[in-house]
Amino acid sequence: MIVVLARTADGVVATTIDDDGAVSDTEMVDEVAEYVEFREEERPRWAWDDTSRWYPDLLTAGVRVERCFDLRLCHVILRNSTLTATSQLALAEPGAWDAALRPMVFREPDGALFVLDGEPSAEPMGESDPVAELLLQRVAVAASAQPGRIGRLIAAESAGALIAAEMTFAGLPWRAEQHDEILQQLLGPRPSSGERPVKLHAVLARVRELLDAPDLNPDSPSELQKALGRAGLIVTSTRSWELRKLTHPSIAPLLEYKKLSRLLSANGWQWLDTWVVDGRFRPTYVPGGVVTGRWASDGGGALQLPKQVRGAVIADDGWKFVVADASQLEPRVLAGMAADRAMAEAGAGDLYAGIVSSGAVETRDQAKVAMLGAMYGATTGESGRLMPQLARQYPKAIGMVEAAARAGERGEVVTTTLGRSSPPPGPQWREAQSDAFGENATDATTSRARSAARSWGRFTRNFIVQGSAAEWALCWMASLRRRLTVLSGNAPLGDSPHLVFFLHDEVVVHCPAPLADEVAREIRAAAVDAGRLLFGPLPVTFPVTIAIVDNYGQAK
Repeated sequence: MIVVLARTADGVVATTIDDDGAVSDTEMVDEVAEYVEFREEERPRWAWDDTSRWYPDLLTAGVRVERCFDLRLCHVILRNSTLTATSQLALAEPGAWDAALRPMVFREPDGALFVLDGEPSAEPMGESDPVAELLLQRVAVAASAQPGRIGRLIAAESAGALIAAEMTFAGLPWRAEQHDEILQQLLGPRPSSGERPVKLHAVLARVRELLDAPDLNPDSPSELQKALGRAGLIVTSTRSWELRKLTHPSIAPLLEYKKLSRLLSANGWQWLDTWVVDGRFRPTYVPGGVVTGRWASDGGGALQLPKQVRGAVIADDGWKFVVADASQLEPRVLAGMAADRAMAEAGAGDLYAGIVSSGAVETRDQAKVAMLGAMYGATTGESGRLMPQLARQYPKAIGMVEAAARAGERGEVVTTTLGRSSPPPGPQWREAQSDAFGENATDATTSRARSAARSWGRFTRNFIVQGSAAEWALCWMASLRRRLTVLSGNAPLGDSPHLVFFLHDEVVVHCPAPLADEVAREIRAAAVDAGRLLFGPLPVTFPVTIAIVDNYGQAK
């Protein structure tokens, strides 16, 4: 049974849809929270246009729901998936459900942003009929060649939306006084507005002295690049990862300045005043905010909390944090996707050590570099040298990412384990390919086209791995949420173990201290659940490293 909630000019309307898709009841709802709490006893799946518009008010009223369909998030998946490409929903002209911002970026391992062609719409979703949309989505899923596969994805994506709202509502415990102490230790006393802290200023003075640039503004990339050039250091960018390649007395203090400056701007006193209220940090999570399905955050930088400030994340008195990290997630997911039993068996313990034991490479560091190269398309240096050895030992896994890369180079779409598909390359990419084969083609246009094709191939290569890993993480959290609810006997969110933080392959649960060991067991069991949901009986293991701590900084 599904209950659809919709806001109309006359108020909120609830429409009940039976399992066979027939509308059985429609009624006006005066008190939404009371209605949802009453109907929740029937264990329906709620459907609404956007979880972030409905669920926070319910949580404020003390009402939690077990499951839902977030129609906006589901629409994006079904609209673009190869599994539903022939459905009416996918073939329709763009409408209100397509107006939301779409994911636009992908981050490469060196930290660079891979920006996709096209501009996102800034228009709101507008007026829409959630009942009609739900029925279209049900038809699209049912008509898919693999309805169970895509059905699991939209259920997991919707569960993620519930979890995101609950984490924002509960908040991450944060001690402002401890944060201030950390900042003073690293930066010095809080400065007046517009001034640099004394320790940051001291490091800057050293940089200026070593570069013989007394007026240097290191926050200006163009100024910094010129100053480095005058010192004989030629760089194409001033990113930290490129500066680390240089040898010069100024580099160490310059990197220190960048680190401290980043801390001040991203998590300094202004951040503390803005985002930590009543002992809680409540960021806005954006499920599916990255094109691969990974989460993003809209304000607060929740997914980029530096280690320097994690010591301010302190559990409430009598409570603990259970911090869990899924080890070597992406290569394990690749083994499952490719049904590569040899790689799965290598991952029975430490995956990289298992690769060494197989004879593919000589050291653990080589195994790690080789796998990173396989998933991100590194063809030069150490990873490029090791790739043939890895391919001989694990032909299915390496063959899968290679095939995804070739598909991307041809401008084709690739699809994750549960059915999220990559966007096609945009008009600039296609224009570059067309120019390379036109009558006026030159060596330059051909080179530009090849470079663009290789870049898109790197994107699609990693899309299937990162996207499938994001699906595993969603299933992990969804199973854990359910298990924590059972463990607590449906106690209110703030009185029972609950998720308070998530970062790609890591979760943090805030729980009463006596329940910490039980929570740890449930976290490991949920990881097993997620593996089975994605890969069935394949012997792919997902070990989880767990720390039970008083503050988040102790977990690493």
